[in-house]
Amino acid sequence: MPLLEPYFRGAAVSALMPEPLREAMESHGLTPRHGAVLPQLLAADEPLTVSGIAGRLQVSLPTASELVGGLARAGIVTRTPDETNRRRVLVSLAEEYRPLLESFVARRGEPLLRALAGLPAEQREGFMAGLRAWVREVQQ
Repeated sequence: MPLLEPYFRGAAVSALMPEPLREAMESHGLTPRHGAVLPQLLAADEPLTVSGIAGRLQVSLPTASELVGGLARAGIVTRTPDETNRRRVLVSLAEEYRPLLESFVARRGEPLLRALAGLPAEQREGFMAGLRAWVREVQQ
């Protein structure tokens, strides 16, 4: 993991980010912590609540609220009242940023996909099983 860490930092991330997304992030002073919200929204089947985002990122509710607020001010996410519970706010990606984020996530995954393609099927299955187990552990 320490050898992979530079791939998840600053310049490596910024270089692969689509220009409009990078400009929105930079012009509004958004940080990688703000950026961590975006894949969670992309992976969700439906809009998330702020508390749902807090749980996924393992941060406090005030921190999640601050992150969502910054992204909303930048226009990257939208906040709408939950029709079933007016006290809750639903957060989703702004539609104009969805394809940019999908492209970014795909580009970030290319080295892993190339590495997996070079493995025999049995090793690839084992690697994927290990990743799924790691995700489960981290999410608990």
